[in-house]
Amino acid sequence: MVVRFDRRGAGGSQREVGDVSLDAQVADLTAVIDALQLERFDLMGQEDGGTAAVVYAARHPERVSRLVLWSPIVLGEDVTTPEAARSLADLTRTSWSLARRTIASTSFPNGPVEWQRWVSNYMREAVSGEVAAQYLERILTVDVQALAAEVKAPTLILTRSGQRNIPVRASRGAAAVIPDARLIVLEGDTGMIYYDHAPVIGHVREFLDQGARPGASAAPSAADVHTILFTDMESSTALRQRLGDAKAQELVRVHNVIVREALGAHGGSEIKHTGDGIMASFPAASGALDCAIAVQRAVAAHVEEHPDAALRVYIGMNSGEPIAEEGDLFGTSVDLAKRICDQCQPGEILVSDVVRQLAAGKAFLFSDRGDTALRGFEDPVRLYEVRWREGSSA
Repeated sequence: MVVRFDRRGAGGSQREVGDVSLDAQVADLTAVIDALQLERFDLMGQEDGGTAAVVYAARHPERVSRLVLWSPIVLGEDVTTPEAARSLADLTRTSWSLARRTIASTSFPNGPVEWQRWVSNYMREAVSGEVAAQYLERILTVDVQALAAEVKAPTLILTRSGQRNIPVRASRGAAAVIPDARLIVLEGDTGMIYYDHAPVIGHVREFLDQGARPGASAAPSAADVHTILFTDMESSTALRQRLGDAKAQELVRVHNVIVREALGAHGGSEIKHTGDGIMASFPAASGALDCAIAVQRAVAAHVEEHPDAALRVYIGMNSGEPIAEEGDLFGTSVDLAKRICDQCQPGEILVSDVVRQLAAGKAFLFSDRGDTALRGFEDPVRLYEVRWREGSSA
């Protein structure tokens, strides 16, 4: 069963309303769910509708199985400036026709013209200029980061790389604070979910099927060989002492976004956040290696773009048959992956010989680091460094 409803002031709902606040929208969402007597369901929200979905999911973890968000807004500052929002809101009130064309051109910056025209006509039929202006002004007040951090449901976040109406940084910010979030950045410059929708539908179906198929689950299983990947950063305590709380937390968010985006692109499953890093599991060693390389390259690109950034990431991995329990993985193979990560220098990827053998013939380049004594292990372990920099790795 699929249920859709129009928010207050828009579509088939009552048009002229005096309250479009977030609390009012969450109350509407709650009323629809209660009226339908839905006990457990998947929830999807688009853009500022995603704000209400995040709040509801945080407040009702017992009801929301999975959360899907399209270009969500958890912090208004990630979307627009006060000056830009007020200017567009003023234009919307004084010339709704011109404002619609402006929004349509932002939604489809390079056309096609027929879709720009469709967006403008759709807004004309769906909402008044006054209500649209109220919604635009409300974006400035959005800050649900604290509630987003309490969301328990596995979350899929989708956006497009070149869109202008809701910048990619907003989706990355959401992925950084929602604990079990996976971000997928699609190609394209339109912010409309309905345009070129096949990739969107494919990712959403795959994500929702993980919880819908009999026996399927995002939780790890001990029946298979897993490649366990650990990332780590400089101690958050040391970072906070040196940089201050705000800048240190910003680095943690950047790390989380980079890692989760790479996990989504290479088939990894986040097992848990470890405070200074992330633990993930992969069904194939090659996917884990591709992910690790993508992470280090993204970190290097971030540091190049922000020379003052003190972001340094260590990655270690091992393969084996861990014990699965309550959504987590345990055992010697996991402990070894963590100890390997502890041996890393900034920017390094270190792996066990098992990982190297599983990836044989896959064009990865390894440098033998020799036998290494690891805390908690009686015998030395053979370690290999993955050569990931451009020109040194496939």
